[in-house]
Amino acid sequence: MTPTADLLIIDARIDPEASGAESIERMAVADGRILALGEDASACAGSETRVVEMGGRAVLPGFADGHAHHLMAGQADLFELQASPALGLDELLETVAAHAATLAEDAWIVGGDWGSGLLAEISTPEALARLDAASGGRPTVLRDDSKHNRWANSAALAAAGLTGSAPDPDGGEILRDASGTPTGVLVEAAGLSVEEALARQRPMSTEQTARASQRGIEILHSYGITAFQDAAASLPMLEALHQLDAAGRLTAWVVTSMLANDFIFGADPVGEGIIRHREQHRSRRHRPDFIKIFLDGVPPTRSAAFLEPYLPDELHGCDHRGHTTMDGDQLRSWLFSTAEKGISAKIHCTGDASVRMVLDVVEEVRRAGHTAPRYQIAHGQFIHPEDVPRLAALDVVADISPMLWFPGVIVDAVAAVLPPGATDRIQPNRELLDAGALLAAGSDWPVAESPNPWEAIYGLVTRKDPSGQRAGTLCPDQAITLAEAMAACTSGPVEAMGLAEETGRLRPGLSADFIVLAQSPYDVDVEELPGFVADETWVAGEPVHVR
Repeated sequence: MTPTADLLIIDARIDPEASGAESIERMAVADGRILALGEDASACAGSETRVVEMGGRAVLPGFADGHAHHLMAGQADLFELQASPALGLDELLETVAAHAATLAEDAWIVGGDWGSGLLAEISTPEALARLDAASGGRPTVLRDDSKHNRWANSAALAAAGLTGSAPDPDGGEILRDASGTPTGVLVEAAGLSVEEALARQRPMSTEQTARASQRGIEILHSYGITAFQDAAASLPMLEALHQLDAAGRLTAWVVTSMLANDFIFGADPVGEGIIRHREQHRSRRHRPDFIKIFLDGVPPTRSAAFLEPYLPDELHGCDHRGHTTMDGDQLRSWLFSTAEKGISAKIHCTGDASVRMVLDVVEEVRRAGHTAPRYQIAHGQFIHPEDVPRLAALDVVADISPMLWFPGVIVDAVAAVLPPGATDRIQPNRELLDAGALLAAGSDWPVAESPNPWEAIYGLVTRKDPSGQRAGTLCPDQAITLAEAMAACTSGPVEAMGLAEETGRLRPGLSADFIVLAQSPYDVDVEELPGFVADETWVAGEPVHVR
């Protein structure tokens, strides 16, 4: 017998693969899953079937974001100061002062972003005094545009016990003035003590965390995103997602990357401490299937690990190449122990030396017979040409980041510390695709100001700034086609997350997760793509966002 549909979509231009191929007009859905497409869908209609007419609009698979920090973004939207990393110091301090005026005298000021290019300007006693004044003495911690580094005022430094005699922690650096007094700029792990002080003095309840998680997902839905991988999951996040799903309020497919180590967020527990809670927080739409390893830092603070040295400076000398957070034996231990548990790994690598270390260890893991775990190199903006073919050969995913596909603040900050010509191959997406690697686009939102997939697609195709604020292109030889870019924002991340049997395409048996657009992206000039918006976003056959 032909099953009866709950929902029948008609008069649509359905593009099942987001590929621009010939469209289909009808889709039948039952119990949140696609029953049939085309003429076969009509046969599934019954007397109780809800019929939705799309008026000739385009229907494409929902977008997937392979690298987001949805809880962080939700917290920022609900509870924190938000500033553009493009602001100069004066404008940033004005923003802080305006926000401070809305708060109680004992409140913390938390948020961001300050641009990496401000690093030298804010690392002075004078800048710290200005931050103290702007904040009205309230403890203040501002994150940079990478979310790896902090600028704290005197009250926050005192709360964290960061006096002039405080030593630099492993994996971090307290920037100081000529007298040895902290300037408030805390690089990598040096910011953990401030984050911990904040958590002690302003803890978040499980309900607040769930509210922030849900808010982050609502914002993702507004951009047409129906599945995502959170790139740095804490135990409170796992608890919040489980709570939302149990209450029927989790309206996205979520894969989480449990923190194996943490030099940034101050999460506790990490490593085996969070992994042991993994199964109790698994649910229908939440899959805690990855660990997250921070293997290096970021280039602007010279903490990314490179094969060739940075430009010389007074602090690091002439042969500084950055560093990894663990050696090969430690990484090997993590990847083998988690592979034996069936856990995959997302590994943060922003320098080519850390990428090579990952590939070397994954090669050993694969040789030992562990073919099931998925390995993702997160960011991977610098990959040595000899290593590009190894990603496909070892089934390692390129988790690529949009703010590095076109000119911008972060690229400027990276170029300022590397030898001339080093950024000529930044984010080699064309080379990776040609070598057979899987591209999985991840916004890194809210490190990126927006998770907008259309801006990401435009950048992938043109290597130009979708906002139009920056002229020129960034490595235009690494541009990819529109169809390749659409795949990198739909089926690519879904496959990388391990959700290909659930979503990512519009095929019978998969979840009815789709977006509705006024027109197909293949019908317009590429220059129009940054202005595209989703009229509607649907998950499991139900609308979760209507513009």
